[in-house]
Amino acid sequence: MQIGLVQLAVHDPVVFPARRTNFASRGSRLNPSTRTSAWAVQTPYPVTSNDTRIGHYNSAESTRIHLANLDKLLQKHDPPPLADQEILHKHSGNGSPENMGRRLLEGLNLARIWPESRAAEEMSPRHLNRLKRLLSKTQEYSPRNNLGTRWREYHGSKNWAGLLDPLDENLRREVVRYGEFVQASYHGFHSNPATSEDEFSKPRHVALPDRSYRVTKSLYATSSVGLPEWVDTVAPDMGWMTQRTSWIGYVAVCDDKREISRMGRRDIVIALRGTATCLEWVENVRGLLIQLPGEEEESSSQRPPKVEQGFWSLYSTQGPHASSLADSIKEEIRRLMELYKGETLSITVTGHSLGAALALLAADELSTCAPDMPPIAVFSFGGPRVGNRSFGNRMSKRGVKVLRVVNSQDVITKVPGMPVGEGLDQKLKGTNMERMVDVLDNMPLSYSHVGTELRVDSKMSPYLKPNADVACCHDLEAYLHLVDGFLASNCPFRANAKRSLARLLHEQGSNVKKLYTSKAKALTLNVEKQAVVPIPSCLPSPS
Repeated sequence: MQIGLVQLAVHDPVVFPARRTNFASRGSRLNPSTRTSAWAVQTPYPVTSNDTRIGHYNSAESTRIHLANLDKLLQKHDPPPLADQEILHKHSGNGSPENMGRRLLEGLNLARIWPESRAAEEMSPRHLNRLKRLLSKTQEYSPRNNLGTRWREYHGSKNWAGLLDPLDENLRREVVRYGEFVQASYHGFHSNPATSEDEFSKPRHVALPDRSYRVTKSLYATSSVGLPEWVDTVAPDMGWMTQRTSWIGYVAVCDDKREISRMGRRDIVIALRGTATCLEWVENVRGLLIQLPGEEEESSSQRPPKVEQGFWSLYSTQGPHASSLADSIKEEIRRLMELYKGETLSITVTGHSLGAALALLAADELSTCAPDMPPIAVFSFGGPRVGNRSFGNRMSKRGVKVLRVVNSQDVITKVPGMPVGEGLDQKLKGTNMERMVDVLDNMPLSYSHVGTELRVDSKMSPYLKPNADVACCHDLEAYLHLVDGFLASNCPFRANAKRSLARLLHEQGSNVKKLYTSKAKALTLNVEKQAVVPIPSCLPSPS
């Protein structure tokens, strides 16, 4: 019988060998309820052509069930499509060591190990949509909360304790808003840098960023330094560069009832721009400290307040056709206080660069220019040092609150002179070197910063280059961009920043990462036609 079966198997061409010699029926581990026929799958005998159909059917059905259960168990997914390089290697059949090494490097998937290497070439749709939103012409609306019950705290009554790190959302909006008032002063000057005699009696038109405010007074600063007359003869078209008196800012007051109700008071803003003319640059480098008029040295231990000579010159010098900046500010503030007598008022002085220095001088004098002065606060951006330690102490005693926004990469905030008293007196207190601070404080170039500091860093921005130049680190728009994205000192740039990148690209395009400039072109967004006031070809200024 066995011989006959063997002969039949030899003559029958449709056979398949048995894999196991076990007659027991086994169930699938993936499907234990299903038992497979032993002779169909595991029979030790060869099968004839007629039996093969049954065996093939049962085997195929069992295999299909097993594969289906395996797919459910392992949650199998379709394999990802092969990359172009993998397809090329698969079909080329080239097994050279060079190609094998290349295949090994590709298999490491370095983009996961270093995500920034992949980000340099591509951008996710989510980031692309965010960039498209930030490059849009219209800025995203950021609702302003009611500050009625806490406006004094946001105005600095507690020196902004607990609001800076992490940065409070309401304070962030207020800081950016006051920075935009300074931008309006830059635009007002660049639209008409020359100053005529008839202009001093007329208010200059200023495009304010907040329509709830109204400009009430134009401000002018005069330099005590004069250039020779032959300069005007050599360059008659650049007379505005040699003029001693220039438009430097404005006074504005809030007139909107809803905004007054939201802020909890009627706010008066004094906005001052930074350096823009030749004579202003000359005043900046006059770094010797001078004693303020009317101040006498009380004792050897109590030094009189001193300020930089050039800043005080621009603040106190009277022009041939205009009052000094100091007199103009005090006169207008007294008028507005009398006009809105009985109302809750606040005075906010804001400035950038040179304007930040002049803002400190103005706030210091305003604190004593009239009885019952409203609360005075200074919001400065990229401001240099202005005076010595005694000057800062005097401002604190007079109740003036100062919030200095400082970029860690901005060199302007580290000049002029030698820093004394910026935490050094606390570090040396109780040591043998404690008297060294008093000795240094009496030197002609001993400066000290004033107020509370909000420190940002241009290297934290995902859009700016880490090696951005000095002009970018001091630029006012870059400051507002950094404040808008600042969360806390130990947190990255916030992903839901709302300030448009259009102006930053327009003014500091060379300092923006190439990835974003190239994507901006790819998005076909005409950044050059944004609503930016055109700047004539004049002397470059820090902003």
